[in-house]
Order: sequence, then structure tokens, then C-alpha cells
Amino acid sequence: MSENKKKIALVTGASRGLGAALAIELSLKGYHIIALARTVGGLEDLDDRINAGNGTATLMPLDITNEQAIKQCCISIYERWGRLDLWAHTAIYAPALSPINHVDEKEFDKTIAINIKATSNLIINLSPLLKLVKGSLAIFFDDAAVEKKYHGLYGMSKRSQIFLAKTWASENANPNTNVLIETPFAMATSTREKFYPGENKKTLSTTKDEAKKIINRVSKVM
Repeated sequence: MSENKKKIALVTGASRGLGAALAIELSLKGYHIIALARTVGGLEDLDDRINAGNGTATLMPLDITNEQAIKQCCISIYERWGRLDLWAHTAIYAPALSPINHVDEKEFDKTIAINIKATSNLIINLSPLLKLVKGSLAIFFDDAAVEKKYHGLYGMSKRSQIFLAKTWASENANPNTNVLIETPFAMATSTREKFYPGENKKTLSTTKDEAKKIINRVSKVM
């Protein structure tokens, strides 16, 4: 099937971790994947894996904090496909764990820029594309770890991100777009390893398993 006849899914933060796993699972379900991330090498590896499963993908190596680049990305999506069926937002910055009274200023600014401001900008620019499709879906991902000690900066930004998603859902007057918030089981990802470098990975789930669970739930919503 040509990409123009497939449903179109955008995955932000697609180069690794849960984002890459979701992109692969969605491609296996017949979606054309728009894979957006900063890491070119990771996107190219993802493209190889999608192609190996007879899927199709368009790579967009972009920084989500670049507002003009995101705006142009959305214009390009509209000009090429005229719509967006699904958006999965997995891009996240994990600042170093720290007591709240010792938070680094640069870490604070980067966390706010990626986890909150970029999320808001993406919602602003992607919502018109999603509204063009009846039954379209935006997926956000919560994290149970935000309530732990030393997670203050990460937790604050993650709670704000999820609050943006919930507010968008409640204010959405157009019934075409659904907003789904998932809380995956703890996974063996580079983000989690940054928080807990000595953790026993055998106690964790895999991104592939969690992606399969999420896509199964998505299929019931769309």
C-alpha cells in the first residue's frame, strides 16, 4: 500500500526508546510514520527497522524547541498528506536528579523548554491537522516516578505537560480529536538509566512490550 493511502502517524521523540518502539508497532499496523527527533543516526536506524517490516516512514530530524521548524514541519505535513491521524508525543528531557534547593539553572531552562514549552507549541501547531480527521488521536505519556524525592524538576515539568494535555482535551470543542494519556510500566530506557544507573533491568518492562499494549488500546479508541 502506498503511503498516501495509509493513515498518517507522527511520533515526536521517535529515534529511540518508547518512541521508536511505537513507531515500529504503528508501521506494522499499516500507518505511514512521520518520525521526528534530533538524532539523525537514531532516525536512520528506525527507518531501516520499519523498512524491514515492509513499512514506510518519513524522517524529520528536528529540535522540538525550534518553534519555526515545527511550524514548517506542520505546513509540510499538510501540503503532502493534508491531515494527521495520530500523534504520539514521547519526546522528553530527563534532568539530573537533585534536591529542589540545588536545581541547576541551565537544567531548569532546558527542562521547561523541552517538556513544557515545546509541548504547548506542538499542540498549537498540530491540533489543526488532527481536527481534519474524524477519530484522530493524540497520545501523551505520564510517569509514576514524578512523585519521588529528588525528581522535583522532572516531576514539575511532567505534571505540567500532562496538565496541558488534559486541559486541551477538556477544551476541545471539535469531537474529531481524542486525547489519550498512558502511564507505561517502568521500562529499560536511557532516560530511566539516567535516573537509576544501578537498577536491575530484569525488573523492568521493554519498550516493545509497552508499545504493543498501548497500540492495542489505541485500536479500541480509533
